[in-house]
Amino acid sequence: MIAFSMSRMAAAAALALALLGGCSHSEAPADEVRPVRALTLTAGAIRSSAEFSGDVRPRYESQLGFRVGGKISSRKVDVGTVVKRGQVLMQLDPQDLRLGQDQAQANLRAAQTNYELTRADLKRYQDLRGQNFVSQAVLDQKLAAARSAQASVEAARAASHEQANQTGYANLVSDADGVVTAINAEVGQVVQAGTPVVRVARTDEKEVVIGVPEDQVDELHGDKMRSDVRVRLWADPNRSIAGKIREVSPVADPATRTYTVKVSIPPQEDVRLGMTAVVRIAQAGADTAIKVPLSALCQNKGQTSVWVIENGAVRAVPVQVGGVSGNDVLISSGVKAGQTVVTAGVNLLKPGQKVRVLSSDVASRQDAELEASK
Repeated sequence: MIAFSMSRMAAAAALALALLGGCSHSEAPADEVRPVRALTLTAGAIRSSAEFSGDVRPRYESQLGFRVGGKISSRKVDVGTVVKRGQVLMQLDPQDLRLGQDQAQANLRAAQTNYELTRADLKRYQDLRGQNFVSQAVLDQKLAAARSAQASVEAARAASHEQANQTGYANLVSDADGVVTAINAEVGQVVQAGTPVVRVARTDEKEVVIGVPEDQVDELHGDKMRSDVRVRLWADPNRSIAGKIREVSPVADPATRTYTVKVSIPPQEDVRLGMTAVVRIAQAGADTAIKVPLSALCQNKGQTSVWVIENGAVRAVPVQVGGVSGNDVLISSGVKAGQTVVTAGVNLLKPGQKVRVLSSDVASRQDAELEASK
């Protein structure tokens, strides 16, 4: 029995060796070819963009006040009232001003009467001098008196005109077409000359005011102001309005520590003052860089790498990321223009992997399949 069992074991071992020998002569399986998306690298101008929130303000806004002091007797407008140039906004009590005008006119009449008297007196003395009844010195005195009276008339006439203007200043009028944005005084209040009582904003030119951080404000100065500026309103985010940087403040705001930037926009009837807006500033720099999609990057042995396709296979190339431009990543070193890198399917590859670049007509469909297989 023992000899029979040993013979069976030997036969089984011989059969196993024969099977192993047959496997060693079989053909190796073909390498798998992976479909991938790829991009040929090009060097282009660096274009950065940033968005800042702000609000719509008038370019011109006037702080209006009376040119004379007095007590406010009436107010003709409210905040939000649309006004025309020359329209009366407020009025002072004109009683004292009218009394002053009456006094100035009375002084003018008195000066004119005195001038007429001195002229008549001068005429008589000229006749007497012709008859040699008075000396030349007396005639010179009468001539000087007449000239002085004439000067008094001119001074009184100027004072009368000035007082008439003062009386007219009792009416505060708008200096331009616009809208009332603030009222700082009410009826019954006594105000001094020049005290702002009404603020009027012109509606013909508007701008968006934003605050830019100090690390980005230098890009908006001088020759660097080659920016594409677009303005979107919170009330209508689907509409984009072309803007232009008009002014960059040289001093930071003490509260926000940002620099005020004013962006002018073309006239828009539906753009109202105080609206919230977002300003997008896209800038094309003078430097060039290689840009790749974020999906082209992968981590290989602790380094950021991309897969470069050479002779139908891929190899991992470490790269240095230099920044971000929109949805792309800027590559500062590691690759050069003209090379082809994988942009989709990077996590399924290994060094030396054979790949097949998808054509553009099936790329979109295959992308979804690649992402699903990860």
